[in-house]
Amino acid sequence: MNRGHTHRRQLGADSHGRSLLEHLAADPRHGSRADWGERLARGELFLDGVAARSDAPLRAGAWLEWRRPPWEEPVVPLCAALLHRDDDFLAVAKPAGLPTMPSGGRFLDHTLLALVRRRFPEASLLHRLDRGTSGLVLMARTVRARRAGAELFQSGRIERRYRGRVVGAPAGDALTLDAPIGEVPHPRIGRAFAVQPDGRAAATHVEVIERDGATTLVAIRIATGRPHQIRIHLAAAGLPLVGEPFFGPGGRPRGEGPALPGDPGYLLHAETLAFAHPFDGRRLALHCPPPIALRRRDEAPG
Repeated sequence: MNRGHTHRRQLGADSHGRSLLEHLAADPRHGSRADWGERLARGELFLDGVAARSDAPLRAGAWLEWRRPPWEEPVVPLCAALLHRDDDFLAVAKPAGLPTMPSGGRFLDHTLLALVRRRFPEASLLHRLDRGTSGLVLMARTVRARRAGAELFQSGRIERRYRGRVVGAPAGDALTLDAPIGEVPHPRIGRAFAVQPDGRAAATHVEVIERDGATTLVAIRIATGRPHQIRIHLAAAGLPLVGEPFFGPGGRPRGEGPALPGDPGYLLHAETLAFAHPFDGRRLALHCPPPIALRRRDEAPG
């Protein structure tokens, strides 16, 4: 059981004049109209610090709070290995199945960020991995590192390499995938990222490491970091990751089944992060050995 959490946000102009229940029910990610009705009846919702009514008219600029009581979080692997530490940065190895940060209303304490902050309370994330992706995550320990790290990622000056195992076999030994990625409607969560013609530019470079019958072990380098980019691009190319639960043909959400974008099960690992340290100029080449399922047949552990 965690400690509960207060979600607090300021209402925008789009909420003005609507009833509170109407406003809450418009976003299906955090519950249905019935769910929000029950939360209101339990006294969990507040407007500007005052217990809210379901028919309360909203105004732009008001502060809405959901004082969510403690809940049981799903069981996940609560472990992480420290791979690098200096005065400004931390690099840790995230296991597959552990969320990087609070997400989806299900995870709060059962996250990599909460786990690392038990030892390094100053740590903040510079990027994130999907829950099902294992491997390297870089964090900042100082304000200057947070700013410099964000600029490194935004400018593409951090080399990011992954390993994945895909279903099928690429026609050649190297390919570049560049379908734009944006949001599309989704019946359960409102919106989901997918290949979208008017989306943002994205580039994923794929090289074959080893062909193994029905699957292929590949090395992946990304020049951009769109949400779920690797998974979307590989699915769009007809080479979905082994175990991919959500993205299907065309890099779009599969129409059937209960899967969500954050569900694990696929084989993807963040293997390398390399960059010039912004404060002393030394080159950092950080490495996290891949799990057994993502090694070549002749590759030794580590």
